[in-house]
Amino acid sequence: MKTVAAILTILSIAAAGQSRVVNVLTTLPDLAALAKEVGKEKVSVSSLIVGSRDPHRLEAKPSYINKAANADLFMAVGLELEVAYEQPILDGSANSKIQPGQPGHVYVGDWVTVRDVPQGGVTRAQGDMHPYGNPHVWLDPYNGRLIAAKLAERLGTIDKANAAAYKANAEDFSHRLDVAMFGSALVGKVGGATLWQWDNENKLVPNLKEKGMLDELGGWCNKMRPFWKSQIVTYHRSWNYFNYRFGLKVAAELEPKPGLDPTPGHVAAVIRTVQEDRIKLILQEPFYSTKNGEFVKSRTGATLVVAPGSVGQDPAAKDYIGLFDTIVSRVASALGK
Repeated sequence: MKTVAAILTILSIAAAGQSRVVNVLTTLPDLAALAKEVGKEKVSVSSLIVGSRDPHRLEAKPSYINKAANADLFMAVGLELEVAYEQPILDGSANSKIQPGQPGHVYVGDWVTVRDVPQGGVTRAQGDMHPYGNPHVWLDPYNGRLIAAKLAERLGTIDKANAAAYKANAEDFSHRLDVAMFGSALVGKVGGATLWQWDNENKLVPNLKEKGMLDELGGWCNKMRPFWKSQIVTYHRSWNYFNYRFGLKVAAELEPKPGLDPTPGHVAAVIRTVQEDRIKLILQEPFYSTKNGEFVKSRTGATLVVAPGSVGQDPAAKDYIGLFDTIVSRVASALGK
């Protein structure tokens, strides 16, 4: 009996020593990338959308429902980006932990400043407008920083034993994001939080000039600074968060209205805008046809850039920081011609 008791004691100690893995299911690969950064080995992460797919167009599948049934945390953007498929998946999962309002359900749109919120009513005549604002929130790196911090708190609520580890992982990710945005020299001297605050207040460059530190600006911010206020053309209204962060202005979109295919008359109007304003860049994601962008390019000489709008849409965009490395590199190269 003493031997059996000893074995049970050993097994009990071993079981207690094993880390509980939190199952995280996200709608977008960008949210999955952030969850991996914050959770590391303490989470198992999967995304409904993988590869180069339009996040607006997804259908609920039994495989998605099975994944949701085993999830401890469901992460979505909200703002009606996933309105076509989220609720059927949640209902089908019969998983009470991840229903809206529960700790296991997250809309990251609640954690950031939402842009392009329509004033007044929204009708179908306006195209596929999102009534609560533009849902492409992950395309501002500052929002990635905010989401990582909030996600650490939420994971710490679900898995209290590892709350400190989630917080430390989020802080490490934020530091690497800060360095990628502003360069290591300034982050070391000023601090990432202060630099983001100055940038959010449109005081980054004036403050750095005043302190004689502008030459030390590095990272994405320094690469994009020469193109501040440059006008560009986009395919869909999906780059507005990126444009806001890096000071780009959208002069025209190839879609006549959100979600509607380009028409010959609208493309002709875009060509006139590009010619009159001498616009250098047409920016679009890889899941849209390049037919209309190529046509505008052939008539104007503008550069058509196909850049990943999400992690995994390009081999170079293998994680969240790699996503912005890729976008900034391609956009800056085209605008610098």
